[in-house]
Amino acid sequence: MYAPINKKMLNMLILEILRKHSDEDHALTQQDIIKILKNDYAMTCDRRSVKNNIVSLQEMGYDIEYEHGYRLLTREFSDSELRILINSILFSKSISVKQVKDLIEKIRSLGSDYFTAKVSNINNLPELRRTDNKQALYSLDLVNDAITKKRKISFIYNEYGTDFKLHPKRTFPSVVNPYQIVASNDRFYLIGNYDKFDDVVHFRIDKMTEVMILDDPVKPIKKIPELANGLNLSKHMAEHIYMFSGESINAKLKTTPGMMGTLVDWFGTDFSIVKANEKEMTVRICCNEMALRYWALQYGPYVEVMSPKSLRDKIKEDVKCMWEKYE
Repeated sequence: MYAPINKKMLNMLILEILRKHSDEDHALTQQDIIKILKNDYAMTCDRRSVKNNIVSLQEMGYDIEYEHGYRLLTREFSDSELRILINSILFSKSISVKQVKDLIEKIRSLGSDYFTAKVSNINNLPELRRTDNKQALYSLDLVNDAITKKRKISFIYNEYGTDFKLHPKRTFPSVVNPYQIVASNDRFYLIGNYDKFDDVVHFRIDKMTEVMILDDPVKPIKKIPELANGLNLSKHMAEHIYMFSGESINAKLKTTPGMMGTLVDWFGTDFSIVKANEKEMTVRICCNEMALRYWALQYGPYVEVMSPKSLRDKIKEDVKCMWEKYE
């Protein structure tokens, strides 16, 4: 129970009660509202006060309908939108278990009691390899602030050791120009540039620790050759499917029409079909070379890299090495 509250706040309390206890399928009578005000907020009022305050809320633009009781119809987030947010967090590998649980509870509180009941079955987190970096969300926040302020950042970049813990790749911090945060493969990445070089690099934010915003302004993005015309995010993500750094190449692949869905899933619509029939098709694609190499090996039985020859030769060596291991 809450301490007694000033009656000037009555309309806000009634709004909170409607948010929590009503929806399109569940209404509250005036008597229901009076009872909740008394039990939960130690406030007494009459039916007239309830009605007058609800009229005031309607005049303020709140979508409150009366039919056998009052119900709040429009909210900041619909139940389906809240469910999408919960699922996005639930399957994110960039957030620690505790942070996932805390965020889901906060999202649940944005819905009505009936929404909370619908998602009450979300008790156990899926068995994902989640980050154990407790600084991950804090780092994400700092990187975002640095991008907004157009300032350089420094941080320690880490990799996992055989003890399953993060360890610094080098003892000194990296100084980077941050340009964009993106999500890929359930991880948050920073698209940036090493201060001393002119190429684009990617960093997993959950592997960054000791992030600091520096006073130095970022290098103008137009000074990065690959980003001279600005960052085309959809094109950049299609060309960097595994978030490897390095330039993209033009390649020709032979595959089957049955792989069309997989191609769109990975590359969007940023590829062209050279020729196709019922059994096979040839496509041209622009992609980071290392990423395309991994992708072609992943879908080896269904894809053949026709060009460039240098990539085809590398995959040939990869396949030969694999054959020798399993021979």
